[in-house]
Amino acid sequence: MIASLGRGLAWGAFGLVALIAALVLVVPVAAGGERYTILGGSMDPAIPLGSLVVVQPREFDEVRVGDVVTFQLESGKSPVATHRVVGEGRAGDGERVLVTQGDANDAADLEPVRAPQLRGVLLYSIPLLGWMNVLISGELRAWVLPLASGALLVYAIWMFVSAWRDRIRRQGEVRTRLEAPEQGADARLG
Repeated sequence: MIASLGRGLAWGAFGLVALIAALVLVVPVAAGGERYTILGGSMDPAIPLGSLVVVQPREFDEVRVGDVVTFQLESGKSPVATHRVVGEGRAGDGERVLVTQGDANDAADLEPVRAPQLRGVLLYSIPLLGWMNVLISGELRAWVLPLASGALLVYAIWMFVSAWRDRIRRQGEVRTRLEAPEQGADARLG
């Protein structure tokens, strides 16, 4: 009973890790998206500090008021922000711009977002998982992800082999119990 509970918990943990891996690695690639970590509290409570956000590219003209977008703070530079589109307007040259604001902020962002700054629209977010994205980045990610994947694979193989071994052992015990009464009956007859 306890062994079955332990196996169930182990498989549950394995399933949870596989689901998280799919949400963090597979879905963003399949959707053509990018992953970012929320390092500020401007989107609380909808997207708390430390969340991992996955954004999907979208044409600038398809972005609407209410969408949560990730954008470069300065065009062509890496720092980004993730805020909600609260309005739209036109720049001095007639170009469409987006007015953004963090859900926890009292006022809209000072600078509107232009088309080249848009990185994507929020597909989903996972609270707290962004911290792992920050900790495991760059060169560290190059060896941690294969190592973790390999460890999970070895663990899964061990679980299968262990279950197979236990099943064979139980079958042997059942055979022994079934054969034992017959030998005792023969001894009484002779």
